[in-house]
Amino acid sequence: MSLHGKILTEIEQNILSGRWPPGYRIPSEMELTAHYECSRMTVNKVLTQLAQAGLLERKRKAGSFVTRPHTSSAVLEIPDLRQVVLGMGKEYSSKLLSRVQRRSTREDMDAMRMAKAGPIVHALCLHMAGARPFCIEDRLINLESVPDAEHEAFVEQSPSSWMVNHVPWSSAEHRIRAEAAGAESAGLLQIKPGFPCLVIDRRTWAGNLPITFVRLTYPADLYELDAHFSPSTIGAA
Repeated sequence: MSLHGKILTEIEQNILSGRWPPGYRIPSEMELTAHYECSRMTVNKVLTQLAQAGLLERKRKAGSFVTRPHTSSAVLEIPDLRQVVLGMGKEYSSKLLSRVQRRSTREDMDAMRMAKAGPIVHALCLHMAGARPFCIEDRLINLESVPDAEHEAFVEQSPSSWMVNHVPWSSAEHRIRAEAAGAESAGLLQIKPGFPCLVIDRRTWAGNLPITFVRLTYPADLYELDAHFSPSTIGAA
């Protein structure tokens, strides 16, 4: 790996792992130049690349700061499901159904758009709104991008809450569809098989690095999408 690649990878991992949290002022160009024993131009190129990826905000004379996790960079927001339920005026709880750490399969790689196989965490969680199941969260996490997830049990926080509050991202992709509940989903959501559900598939990246793929399945009568647009972000009707 080139020196440029080494510096980029190490800074990126410090940010994505949460070691350098949102708002953190990273070492200056001069400090990084001394630490890596390289030219200031090399460091400047790395920081510029990270800023273009949305991981850093560079402020003249003040330094470079880790950006705060995005909540509305895509057309749709990426909410913390706990806050969604509380916003409905319901009591929130969640239950981690399974958590498996393993090497990615071809299916996992396709879901996350990974270029090569690597270690992942596969977590399945049921979110509750009062006494009623609200959402099934079926999530894959790329441990090469989010190494701290390797030691996260998702006991105190659901995968959704932990990812939203700890992992910055720069781009996202959503796929939304209506789907009749299959037997497994119907059992978890306590609905009849064939009941209409809203299914959201979401991928997020930090620069070119895949972070996570999640499939969220909601009973259609409990959840709806609400997106706001402006003339600057969409074409004329």
